[in-house]
Amino acid sequence: MQSTRRIVHIDMDCFYAAVEMREHPELAGQPIAVGGASGRGVLTTCNYAAREFGVRSAMPVFQARKLCPHLVILPVRFDLYRAASKAIRTIFARYTQLVEPLSLDEAYLDLTHQKRSGADLAQEIRSEIYRTTKLTASAGIAPNKLIAKIASDLNKPNGQCVVAPSRVAEFIQPLPVRRIWGVGPKSAARLAELGITSCGELQNLEQTELAGEFGSFGLELYRLCRGIDERPVQSNRIRKSLGNENTFAHNLESLEECEDALMQQHAELLSNLSQDAPDRKVAKIFVKLKFSDFRRTTAEMPAQQARPMDYLKLLHEAWGRSGQPVRLLGLGVRFAESSSHPEQLELSF
Repeated sequence: MQSTRRIVHIDMDCFYAAVEMREHPELAGQPIAVGGASGRGVLTTCNYAAREFGVRSAMPVFQARKLCPHLVILPVRFDLYRAASKAIRTIFARYTQLVEPLSLDEAYLDLTHQKRSGADLAQEIRSEIYRTTKLTASAGIAPNKLIAKIASDLNKPNGQCVVAPSRVAEFIQPLPVRRIWGVGPKSAARLAELGITSCGELQNLEQTELAGEFGSFGLELYRLCRGIDERPVQSNRIRKSLGNENTFAHNLESLEECEDALMQQHAELLSNLSQDAPDRKVAKIFVKLKFSDFRRTTAEMPAQQARPMDYLKLLHEAWGRSGQPVRLLGLGVRFAESSSHPEQLELSF
């Protein structure tokens, strides 16, 4: 049975860099990145002019400068990005109350109740975003969240892609398995060993085979590779935790590089806390790492505040468990449970 839902995934184009380009018109046409300016720092994001030189988000600054010596690197200004994000969410609210933000620069919208076509609505929303903020957005329109998110990436920048319910099977079959949420490098490598690189090829495996290879996630894979995703757009989740994480295009080779990346993510975390959970009480803080050999570890401690010195202490503890280069760094807080409605809490990180 085909889904009757109309889901739109809005994804802002190189958001942080785009905001900085708007604020610095004198830099028009130049390659721009946002992030740590020190040689051992990492980039948060970059514009499309920089990407033409091979520069990517989460790339160490020293490597980015080798690829693009005239790269303009600007400091991160989360307050500015927050203000732009708030204006964009105000626009979303004019069309639906079913909005699920994923970050400052992307969100799902459920427009099923609207009588107009999803393509027209997405185009209107994107136009209104540009009129209000002078920033461009891309969109994916589909019957579920999985397909909408994939589609929003296909016609970037400043474009959109519609996948009708009748086209879901045709759309997903040729896609690489890495397009499926939850499939990381390790899972993709294991699938490649089995001769599977596309969703269509993955569909040839039975549920029992996938469960044998990947456990409970294998059963989820069976549905996702067919474009089946029944997750609703959730607009009122009560968070159990709040955090951010970054998977780096190139591993962080030293503890010093990890420290620099952590401080950037910590600034973002504080901004997120002040905006999304100003009244929530913090019970614990945590740092998690994924190393180059794909082992994971998490260090956490009781705390009532998200102090940078405490996160650095947890980073040192987590790093010391391996000492291998780091491919993913995450940090966040766990909130004290609400005594009035503990059963409503959901994990958001």
